[in-house]
Amino acid sequence: VAGAVVLVAWLNRGRLNPVVPGRPAPGFSAVDLQGTSRTLADYRGKVLLVNIWATWCPPCQQEMPSMQRLREAVPDEDFAILAVSVDAPLGERDAFGREGGNLEVFARTMGLTFRILHDPSGKIQETYQTTGVPESFVVDRDGLIKKKVAGPTEWDAPANLELIRRLLDG
Repeated sequence: VAGAVVLVAWLNRGRLNPVVPGRPAPGFSAVDLQGTSRTLADYRGKVLLVNIWATWCPPCQQEMPSMQRLREAVPDEDFAILAVSVDAPLGERDAFGREGGNLEVFARTMGLTFRILHDPSGKIQETYQTTGVPESFVVDRDGLIKKKVAGPTEWDAPANLELIRRLLDG
């Protein structure tokens, strides 16, 4: 019986540390559009919106303009949007047969000026225990998750603007 309990606990070890508001944001690594590896630690001390998305996802496409409007409404250098795409590499297909999107063309077409990162392995989805895309996390200057949103939202809505500004003000 004790062995079964240990086995169940080991198999569910990721669930023992849920990625929810009040917990530290897990570290991750992804590559920006210039090919530079970026980590969560690179943004230590900043307020972040970490958005996990894909080009093939209609709700993600719907959400992106509001993220751009948020970036424009809050131009503070201490605020960063990290949009982490889990698309397959360009010219390849993911495990579900979806073709990898061209992130540079997507960003240019949508007029996005915030940081686009790429994690074709999708490891960030495992790390952040997401249930799909888009899924987003607002992280404070101390690296704590303050808000989690599964699905699309209007990031420039008054409540979201207020949250970001409040976190920037300390």
